[in-house]
Amino acid sequence: MSISTFDLFKVGIGPSSSHTVGPMIAASRFAGYLQEAGLLASVHSVRSELYGSLGATGKGHGTDKAVLLGLEGHLPDQIDPDFVEPRLAEIRNTKQLLLNGTHAVALNEKEHLMFFRRESLPQHPNGMRFLAMDASGNLLVQKEYYSVGGGFVVSQEGQRVNGVQVDGPDVPYPFHSGDDLVRVCAENGLTIAQLMMENEKHWRTAEEVRVKLLGIWDVMASAIKRGCASDGELPGPMRVKRRAHELSQQLRNRSEESLNDPLSMLDWVNLYAMAVNEENAAGGRIVTAPTNGAAGVIPAVLQYYIKFVPGANQDGVMTFLLTAAAIGLIYKENASISGAEVGCQGEVGVACSMAAGALAAVQGGSTEQIENAAEIGMEHNLGMTCDPVGGLVQIPCIERNAMGAVKAINAARMALRGNGKHYVSLDKVIKTMMQTGADMKTKYKETSRGGLAVNVIEC
Repeated sequence: MSISTFDLFKVGIGPSSSHTVGPMIAASRFAGYLQEAGLLASVHSVRSELYGSLGATGKGHGTDKAVLLGLEGHLPDQIDPDFVEPRLAEIRNTKQLLLNGTHAVALNEKEHLMFFRRESLPQHPNGMRFLAMDASGNLLVQKEYYSVGGGFVVSQEGQRVNGVQVDGPDVPYPFHSGDDLVRVCAENGLTIAQLMMENEKHWRTAEEVRVKLLGIWDVMASAIKRGCASDGELPGPMRVKRRAHELSQQLRNRSEESLNDPLSMLDWVNLYAMAVNEENAAGGRIVTAPTNGAAGVIPAVLQYYIKFVPGANQDGVMTFLLTAAAIGLIYKENASISGAEVGCQGEVGVACSMAAGALAAVQGGSTEQIENAAEIGMEHNLGMTCDPVGGLVQIPCIERNAMGAVKAINAARMALRGNGKHYVSLDKVIKTMMQTGADMKTKYKETSRGGLAVNVIEC
């Protein structure tokens, strides 16, 4: 087991972890390789080829922007979102980009940035190929990368491009399944969060883990705040109106009235999730949790914990995130968190499962109840398609995050009312999710060629 909590929770920019964050990382890695190989000065142009889901919905997901900025050496966790559009305008006006931030090369987007909507590379639906040419048009080097979901990028050889190193001794408490996790916790007298903390200490000190976890929550909370404060329309031809700002004002203006409504809490959870995903759709700074398309679920449920659960504190925030990460790692290792591979069940469904288990943990649930909550969270998202209208992470993605957050809260409540014993295990539901994704038609997996993406346009 070699995936860290901070591989799963990554700070980045919207609108998509697989289509924006991953391609920016891959393009930056390619530019860095040219520098390391001593080829940079010989490069006259770079051709970027985007395949499969990247080719089909890349323009709506900002993949073209991510690739251009990545080739200039920018990374999603470091770039200022306010820098993006002005720099892209300059690149396109001058028809020139600074490869790895230093070497000017020609840019003709029609020739150098290609979207192959109906072709895929062999290893994953989100495939990229980068080719560097000299002044005579001769090929200097070619590399392929795959954005496999949640901002994870692997090379053509299957090696991870970003994240913790896989070499060296394993973490002290490895686990590879839900059953493993429950067993290892029981054998060592640890909660899931305690086990995860011990594993994280394999790479960094306990204080560093604490600082990074609270930093992740700070970015999430800031996204909620910015989303609530931002009005107007989201980018793109559909001109979707941002709703979180108005909803926030409505809720704050009817505080006394809400005391008579036993379900008013759901309005706040909806607000938190939609605020984050509107920020994501606008290209703002968010946390992949575990993806950008599902980035609102975990922040919404964590904010619910802070605002509505008595006794909430920073230690609880850490427990929540560590527990959620443990569940997410099982999905990452045994299935997929890529909408292009398994549909939205792998994005909002996984986020719902992670949030449900985490909420059960901070409300005093046993390891068995936490596993049960995570299982419920996925079981009732099985088969969910990924069919973004117009190739944009807006409809149905924003509302879908709100629904995922509410489901997570209910899943935790159902699990906490039981004793942890149940018929369907987390491992069984993860296996089922992966099988369902394999059976799902490609047009329903982030290609915008089926479902709402077709019927809304036709209407």
